[in-house]
Amino acid sequence: MVETCCAYRLMLVREDGFPLSNGPISSLADLYAVLQPIFAGMDREAFAVLCLDVRNQPIAWNMVSIGSVSASIVHPREVFKFAILANSSSIILCHNHPSGDPSPSKDDLDLTRRLVKAGDLMGIDVLDHLVLGHLEFVSLKEKGLM
Repeated sequence: MVETCCAYRLMLVREDGFPLSNGPISSLADLYAVLQPIFAGMDREAFAVLCLDVRNQPIAWNMVSIGSVSASIVHPREVFKFAILANSSSIILCHNHPSGDPSPSKDDLDLTRRLVKAGDLMGIDVLDHLVLGHLEFVSLKEKGLM
């Protein structure tokens, strides 16, 4: 008897959404303007990845995880699976703190380091990680934390 192996086909399915940007992201204000609507009104912690092309123009975003009021489970495989399918040159990570305080936790910093290392291995740059509060945000890159 001959064993068979299943063949699979991967596809990226485009869903309707809101416009990401009218051009490249060149400032933190531009970045916040793109990401804030994704998290508006969320009462639980959520983690998203924004995919960029070689000119830093957004091409797609994906909600990787929605968790509880204090945590969201994120694994590199889910972050980079989408980034690879979207043909991303680089990515920007973002998650919210429903408490309203955007101060990054130790877990946030550990996860960011892990994702930067994974991106280095795959040739996909992790440009920044934003933590969103209610009316403010923290850029880990700007704070020198990545």
